[in-house]
Amino acid sequence: MMTLSFAAILGSLLVLAWSADRFVDSAAALARLLGVAPLIVGMIIVGLGTSAPELIVSTLASLEKNSGIALGNAYGSNIANIAVILGVTAIMTPITVSSRIIIRELPILIVVTLLSLSLFIDGECSRWDAAILLAAFSALLFWMVRESYRHRGDPLEQDHEQNRSSQPQSTVGRSVMWIVIGLVAMIISSRFLVWGAVNIAQQLGVSDLIIGLTVIALGTSLPEFASSIAAARKHQNDLVLGNIIGSNLFNALAVVGVSGLIYPFTVSREFLYRDGVMVTVVTLLLFGVCWPFLYQFRHRIARENLSNDPNGNAVHGTIQRWEGWILVISYVAYILWIIWKPMETA
Repeated sequence: MMTLSFAAILGSLLVLAWSADRFVDSAAALARLLGVAPLIVGMIIVGLGTSAPELIVSTLASLEKNSGIALGNAYGSNIANIAVILGVTAIMTPITVSSRIIIRELPILIVVTLLSLSLFIDGECSRWDAAILLAAFSALLFWMVRESYRHRGDPLEQDHEQNRSSQPQSTVGRSVMWIVIGLVAMIISSRFLVWGAVNIAQQLGVSDLIIGLTVIALGTSLPEFASSIAAARKHQNDLVLGNIIGSNLFNALAVVGVSGLIYPFTVSREFLYRDGVMVTVVTLLLFGVCWPFLYQFRHRIARENLSNDPNGNAVHGTIQRWEGWILVISYVAYILWIIWKPMETA
C-alpha cells in the first residue's frame, strides 16, 4: 500500500506539472487572441494561473474534509515559492528588479499574509473568514487590472511581451482544447495526489498538515519553479519575482478562501507558531532583500521621476546570490524544524 501511495504521488505530481503548464500556456494564448492587454495576461492569467494546482488540490482536499492538506498546501507553497524557488533562481543568476508594479505588490503581500494569519488567531477558519479573504482577492484583482492600464511600458510588460514572442502560434479552437485537457488532467491528478498523501500520512503516523506543507506544497509549486527557471535563463527577471508574488497572493487569499468556504476548519496553535511564523519570516526576508530598491524607488516617487535616475539609468535593484543562499538555508532549517519536533515528542 505504501509503494502504491508513493507511486500515486509521484505520477500525480508529474501529470500535475505537465497539465498546469498546458493550462496556463493555452489560457494565455487564448487571452492574447481575444485581444487582452499583455500585462493583464501576464499578471493575472499567467501569474495567478500557475497557482491552479494549489487551488485544485486544496479544493479537493476540502471537499474530502482533509483541511490539513488544504491549509498546508497553500502556506507551504508560499514558503517554498520564496525560500526555494526564488532562492535557487537567485543562486543560479542574480535577479535584477526594475518593475514599479512588482515593488508596489511587495507591501501588499506582507499585508495579505498578516491578514490571512490574523483571521486564524481564534483557532479556526470560518466561512466569514473565508468570505473576507475572497473579498480581499476581488479587490486585489481590480487593483491589478487598474495597474496594468496605468503602467504601460513597465519592465514587467516588456518581459511578458518578450515571453509571448517566443511562444508558438495557436488558434482559438486549439487553445480551448488544451485548456479543457489541462484542467481535466489537473483535477484527476490532484485527486490521486490527495489520496496518496492521505494514505502516507496515515501509515507514517504524521498529520495531513505536515504532508501538505512539504511533499504536496513542493509538488504544486513545480509550475512556478519551471516558469522561474525559464524566465531567468531569458533574463526576464521581473517575470521571476512577479510570478512568485502573484502566486503567493493568490494562495493566501483565493486558495485558503475557497477551501474555508467549502469546509470551515480548525487551525492549530502549532500551525500558527511554526508555519505561520515561517511564512511571515520568508515574506519579510523577501521584503528585506528588495529593500535597497524599495528605498530608491520611494525617493524617485518623491522626485516625480519614476523611471530614470539623474544619470539616465533605470531604477533597479538586485537580489544577489548570497541573499538567495539565505532564503534556501532558511527553508532547510524550517524542514529540519518540522522533522525534529515529531521526533522530540515521540
